[in-house]
Amino acid sequence: MTETGGSRRRGAVAEVSVPPRSERRRLPGVNLRVGAVKQARQEAGLSLAQVGKGHVTAPAIFLIETGRTRPSLPTLEHIARRTGKPVEFFLADPGHASDEAQDGIVELEAMLAEGRYPEAVELAKKLQSLGSSAHRLGPIRYHLAQAYLRLGNTEQAAELLRQAHAHFESVGDILMVAECLGSEAELAQQAQSPQAPALAERALVLCRGLDPVPLTTEARLLAIAAAIQVSSRDWEGAIKSYEHAIEISNSLSDLRRLAGLYNEISLAYRLKGQVEAASRYALRSVTLLEVLKDRVGLARAENELGLILMAKGDRGEARKHLDRSLELSEQPNHETGRAHVLLSLSELSIQEGNAAAAGEFAEQALHLAEQVGDVGSVSEAHMWLGRVAEKEGDEKRVDREFELAIRGLAKAGMTERLLQCHGMYAEVLETRGDLQRAYTHMKKALSASRPGLLRDRSPEAIAWALLIGSIVVERASSA
Repeated sequence: MTETGGSRRRGAVAEVSVPPRSERRRLPGVNLRVGAVKQARQEAGLSLAQVGKGHVTAPAIFLIETGRTRPSLPTLEHIARRTGKPVEFFLADPGHASDEAQDGIVELEAMLAEGRYPEAVELAKKLQSLGSSAHRLGPIRYHLAQAYLRLGNTEQAAELLRQAHAHFESVGDILMVAECLGSEAELAQQAQSPQAPALAERALVLCRGLDPVPLTTEARLLAIAAAIQVSSRDWEGAIKSYEHAIEISNSLSDLRRLAGLYNEISLAYRLKGQVEAASRYALRSVTLLEVLKDRVGLARAENELGLILMAKGDRGEARKHLDRSLELSEQPNHETGRAHVLLSLSELSIQEGNAAAAGEFAEQALHLAEQVGDVGSVSEAHMWLGRVAEKEGDEKRVDREFELAIRGLAKAGMTERLLQCHGMYAEVLETRGDLQRAYTHMKKALSASRPGLLRDRSPEAIAWALLIGSIVVERASSA
């Protein structure tokens, strides 16, 4: 019996359904510069078999070298990796890209701006598989990395950014190298790497070295630098960076970016404890987004305003804004934003003493966050579920939920929430009478808020260490 591929099969016919050749999906081929594959192979000192190893046969590489067949994009990427050359080295016309790929990138940018991150991932993956997208691999990978970054998938984002960075360096696109460095700084900050500030500064230096300076990129990089300063609790530095970014966005009349920056600076003021200033900027953000009719941005801003009102102790007004935020986020492809609001409502319910409602909101948030792979929101949901379990007296579940929360928040680089989680768990353990573990989490909370504080011998460090020790001794004596 003749098989679909033309070879002969001996013995019994296996019960396997093989689709006809016409039904198989054949990836489109990429046009190559004549002689590029052979040149790359020879410069790398590899045989045909060595180049194809693990992916295609030596004869297949020979056919590609001689121009008798065009490789698919995945095959070309394999050849590029094996020979140590960028994909651009092999392409016949680096300056040309198909309308399909370019239109797809424009659509990707729109999805990212609207917070439709899972959709952006699917579209970017589709574009990556097209042979016509070979000339646009850098931008596609950059935008896919942005979607993964927002979803908390840091490992995938990091690899894609590395590839995009190499692409832009190989074609001399300094602006996009700066953009990549900015996103790499965000990843470093999430990993609590000390390299984060240096990466952000390098990105700004590259950006400001261009003539003219691309102000939109400068504003974005300043916002990243500010977020890194927030994570290290450098409130003054963060506010200064945000104010500079706001000044630039004002000069560009970029109302959408301005609204986002107002929201971010309000967060910095809230974390600093200056809730009145935070409230002023949050209201500015809401007002602008109302004018722009940006439902996604407005949902985020209303959520932030609700958190600020919670910090002020105005729970009634906080609920109004959080309810509105939840209503605005009730739309397709906005699971991440809706999960954030549900977490805020869970926190508010805990403050109000309504453990049942808090648990319901946290469970809904957990389900949505798991659907889209939002690691940070999954972890925060476990934190609030830990508080709910405490109210219900389920100690085993308390420990399990807080352990999941702490591990996830550390992985996601959510420093402020991690600090809050350690402190919250320390309080729970102290109430339980487990003072040794409470002390351990108190120290971790301090380490998260002031990295290195407990290792140095400065007067401030000694004072904090004595304070922790005295609290534990006092509580142990009264137990």
